[in-house]
Amino acid sequence: MGLTVAVPILTRFALPEPTSPLSQAFFDRVEELPPGSKVLISLDYDAATEGELGPMTTAFLRHCCLKGHKVCLLTLWPTGLPLCDQNIRTVIKGEFADLNWQYGVDYVNLGFVPGNEVAIKLLAQDLRKAFPTDVTGTRLDELPLLKDVRSARDFDLVIDITAGTPGGKEWVQYAVTQGGLKLALGSVGVQVPQMAPYYPNQIVGLLAAIKGAAEYESALAQRYPERISLKRSAATQRMGPQLWAHLLMVGLILLGNAIHFATQRRGRR
Repeated sequence: MGLTVAVPILTRFALPEPTSPLSQAFFDRVEELPPGSKVLISLDYDAATEGELGPMTTAFLRHCCLKGHKVCLLTLWPTGLPLCDQNIRTVIKGEFADLNWQYGVDYVNLGFVPGNEVAIKLLAQDLRKAFPTDVTGTRLDELPLLKDVRSARDFDLVIDITAGTPGGKEWVQYAVTQGGLKLALGSVGVQVPQMAPYYPNQIVGLLAAIKGAAEYESALAQRYPERISLKRSAATQRMGPQLWAHLLMVGLILLGNAIHFATQRRGRR
């Protein structure tokens, strides 16, 4: 098992993932937005689920950079604040540094807002009451990206990456149902059965755990092969060891059963 897991990691083995309808709907929604559209991304998770949800955030930010969308990051979890900084540093200032995005014009980090469900409802009604300033202390009216944005409803798309409460369910209940947002979700695997019934009426797309993130990366690599490589895509790289480990387990089960029945036949003879 150790060898089976280690080889794909060391060789960066990567296979494109067939895109499910839920993942394709998510990708198409971001892709079809005209360049310069405003996208709000809420990172409602922590370091414990970063391995599952972090690749989603990276994929969304890459897609927004490639399409020229304006990005606004926030989090309803206090532990999500370092994740906002990390993704800005690695994607916007790192991988896509050649775009020369300007803070306040092309992207904004609003930081953490307390209040859970109350905060979501407030975001859908009045952004400035939820966030008087951004994470640097700058008033929102001084940021060109948010100058004409009065609530979360003014964004062309809201993306929530959810690991629990507050998260996707609360965004649907307090923002979509009451506020009329256009919402897409990325969720940990255990929450997917709760989130899936919201599609397509309340949400426009859903990524299911690391598998959904790998599907999104595959769609992104197919659309933008000159900038996106599956060998540098985290979710796809993590699917390789899982694939071979599962194949090994199935093979051992079949081998064990074959030995069992062969032993029985020999005993009868």
